[in-house]
Amino acid sequence: MNNIMMNKTIIALAIAAGSALTSVAQAADGKINFTGTITDSAYTVTTGTKTQTVNLGTISSSGFDGAGAVSGASRFSVALESCPGTVTTASVVFDGQPDTNNTSLLALTPGTGVATSVGIGIYEEDSTTLIPVATKSAEKDLSPAGATFNFIAKYVATDAAVGAGTANAVSDFTISYN
Repeated sequence: MNNIMMNKTIIALAIAAGSALTSVAQAADGKINFTGTITDSAYTVTTGTKTQTVNLGTISSSGFDGAGAVSGASRFSVALESCPGTVTTASVVFDGQPDTNNTSLLALTPGTGVATSVGIGIYEEDSTTLIPVATKSAEKDLSPAGATFNFIAKYVATDAAVGAGTANAVSDFTISYN
């Protein structure tokens, strides 16, 4: 009797294990293929633009008249040199903590006494085209001598009332070959 009981237990466990495995399998609704290329360090970001500070100045909170209002525009550049002939175009991607009210903007660095309802926008050279955080800038043609990408940073109100305080942010950038 013990052998019969033991065989039934083993069979029951085998059925339970098999049904547990089948419940893990799910039907796919689609497929995503990831593609790309890794290159040698094919360019050099110039020393003067690799690490920089962009001063947006001291701006009155009353200078913002509602969400989307901008102030404190400052130009900055990212310059490349020693580009190989095999790479013909590139763009720049700015990464950082996105603002919670407007994820296209950089959030201000958290801390005591930080301004409220404002983020920092990075714009193309035309000063009107916002480059959202973690999004490629416009492409620029590269020559073996290099290229310079010009940008404008601005404070951007994310609410009707901007609160006074420090208004700093940090962004890393990556060159993306196209």
